[in-house]
Amino acid sequence: MSTLEIREIMDRIPHRYPFLLVDRVIDLVPGRRVVAIKNVTMNEPFFQGHFPGAPVMPGVLVIEALAQAGAVLLLSDIPDRASKLVYFTGIDAARFRRPVVPGDQIRLTMDVLKLRSRTCKMRGTAEVGGELVAEAEIMSALVER
Repeated sequence: MSTLEIREIMDRIPHRYPFLLVDRVIDLVPGRRVVAIKNVTMNEPFFQGHFPGAPVMPGVLVIEALAQAGAVLLLSDIPDRASKLVYFTGIDAARFRRPVVPGDQIRLTMDVLKLRSRTCKMRGTAEVGGELVAEAEIMSALVER
């Protein structure tokens, strides 16, 4: 089991404010699984317009957070990761179970289903307080930067 703090996450993926959606990795099994955390606060820039007076994290950003967690997993084993990017190439079976709101802490879990040299398919779940809020199968490709 490996854990990663924010600086180590930023060493692995290129995302930065306001689009870095993974705050901490609490479990990393190379080539198999990652469990990460996203703390959702009222300071998120998207809450300004989604929705005024009733803030809800856009579902597409919950899926993006899952994809970023998956990218951390894929790039953790690659020695020349600074020269690589992980592109999100597809999504299947996405479901949204309940809204994510300020104050929630999302637990992002990505499990590898298929891993090839340049492509990967993972199953992701997002939970708040042990309750499923979103799930999807996400496909990615490893490309040169």
